[in-house]
Amino acid sequence: MTLLRIILIANVSLLCSDASLAQSAAMPRSDLPYHWLDRLDIKYNTPSGLHTSVKPVWRKDMVQLVFATDTLFSFIPDRDIEDMQWLLNENNEWQSRDTSLSEREYLDSTRTFYSLTDDTGRFEYATSRKPFLKFFYRTPAHLFEVNTKDFYLRVNPLLNFRMAAVSESDQMLFENQRGISIRGGIDKAIYFHTDILESQAQYPGYVNGFIRKFDAVPGAGFYKTYSSSIFDTPNGVDFLLANAYVGARISKHVNIELGHGRNFIGNGIRSFFLSDFTTDHFYLKLNARVWKFHYQSVFGELLRPDNIPGDQLLPKKYFAAHYLNFHVGKNLDIGLFETVVFAREDQFELQYLNPIILYRTVEGALGSPDNVLLGLDVKWNLWNRLSLYSQFILDELRFSEITSGDGWWGNKYALQMGLKYIDMFDVSHLDFQAEYNLTRPYTYSHNEGIAHYSHYNQSLAHPLGANFKEAIFRLRYQPSSKWFIVSRAMFANTGEDQDTSNWGMNILLPNDSREQDEGNRIGQGVSTQILMFGLDVSYQIMHGLFADAFIQTRRKQSDIASRNSQNNYFGLGIRWNLGHRWNEF
Repeated sequence: MTLLRIILIANVSLLCSDASLAQSAAMPRSDLPYHWLDRLDIKYNTPSGLHTSVKPVWRKDMVQLVFATDTLFSFIPDRDIEDMQWLLNENNEWQSRDTSLSEREYLDSTRTFYSLTDDTGRFEYATSRKPFLKFFYRTPAHLFEVNTKDFYLRVNPLLNFRMAAVSESDQMLFENQRGISIRGGIDKAIYFHTDILESQAQYPGYVNGFIRKFDAVPGAGFYKTYSSSIFDTPNGVDFLLANAYVGARISKHVNIELGHGRNFIGNGIRSFFLSDFTTDHFYLKLNARVWKFHYQSVFGELLRPDNIPGDQLLPKKYFAAHYLNFHVGKNLDIGLFETVVFAREDQFELQYLNPIILYRTVEGALGSPDNVLLGLDVKWNLWNRLSLYSQFILDELRFSEITSGDGWWGNKYALQMGLKYIDMFDVSHLDFQAEYNLTRPYTYSHNEGIAHYSHYNQSLAHPLGANFKEAIFRLRYQPSSKWFIVSRAMFANTGEDQDTSNWGMNILLPNDSREQDEGNRIGQGVSTQILMFGLDVSYQIMHGLFADAFIQTRRKQSDIASRNSQNNYFGLGIRWNLGHRWNEF
């Protein structure tokens, strides 16, 4: 039995779902709507049943959170109302068009309820005064939409065009991405979503170095070289991004989804569990949300290029992961995570299909051939201003070796600690985030160099791989509903390899090629410091359409002088229905 049978099972489940239970497509993870979601979660702590660590978030959940907050709080500042109205406009398939209708629906087994409609008069179902050619942009957020009793559809353009000048050369950097986004639902039972994005780009030197080293564009994977008659493009790349999924509820509290895309688990800028740094992959996902629990299982198919020349089928490997998040109290969430990566000859290991078993026990019964990781995360909201969060991932550990202080190579783990502080100094929408991450050498790697925690030569967790310490910061200010300012900084100490050495940073290398068994420490190898600073200023012309100005500098200092580099650039851009993607590594 291969993964094909899993697909068939998923399709049958979709067809057998209860049509009376509605479910929605997810909101793609991008900086602006998810930052507003964080603000609502921290500031109002509304009991909405939403678990913010599981991303992407369903669009219906965002609408429910807005109306739950609206129902429970008599006073909401105008600036927050504007943010919430933006979220309603973006996800208006879940907003009632009859504002006089009052319906109530239970969020979960705690019997907390919210209003599906606006009882306070603070929100509206926004429509355009003059739709374009009568059929387009009937509402502010959507190029084209269909709304019937049994079917809804949203179609929107995708655009990201940026040009930047490099201070140290006369070469221009650019990104030229165009595409389309389509989402919809049928019979209040099945939902679907697809994005297609055609891309050409010329990136700064450090990104080009990543492409050469891993034979993949960050976040994209496969690419072709690109040359332009307009721009001087010695390092141009051409690639296509496409994600799509179909899903449904199979019971009141259980959801199933089959797709090609990315997932993210955590509350930080980075994730040590599962991040969206790498390119899209094939997956089957189950979600169960009941009482104070959200339980998610993901079964995925990954690619490992392994220097295979073009026009050949790439070798595959697989992973299975499950995550349980629990609302301990109104302000406190605790999550448990487990994942296993394994390689079989074009076959999924059937024993890992069990969504509730401990993978470590299965791996041991199979002869311990696979790569299992265990994780714990915590989020604690305080005083309606502050959120503390943390993640810990364990790859392998011997307590006796920790107490000995000998630096045994097999003590492999990663730790994250972070905070979010909103409305600093009582200034509305002045928000700060600080995060500290560290990873021991050889974490996420595997002894055979196959079952490492990666997809298409890119980490499924942190973009730096392992063997590093990092501090990363965000300072955001939104002076009005139209203007957005983001200041960014990253400081990292890493230990790189030299020639054929393996000091534990590159997770693609087999860890049995390690340099030593004892005396290992974070930053070993070629000591390297990376400093990045960025400033982004955006103006929202209309819903989802942004004009951008940006500046970024990156400096790398290494014990090997030839590896030192400096990248400085500044430029302008325009984005339509796409968020920022900062290549911060």
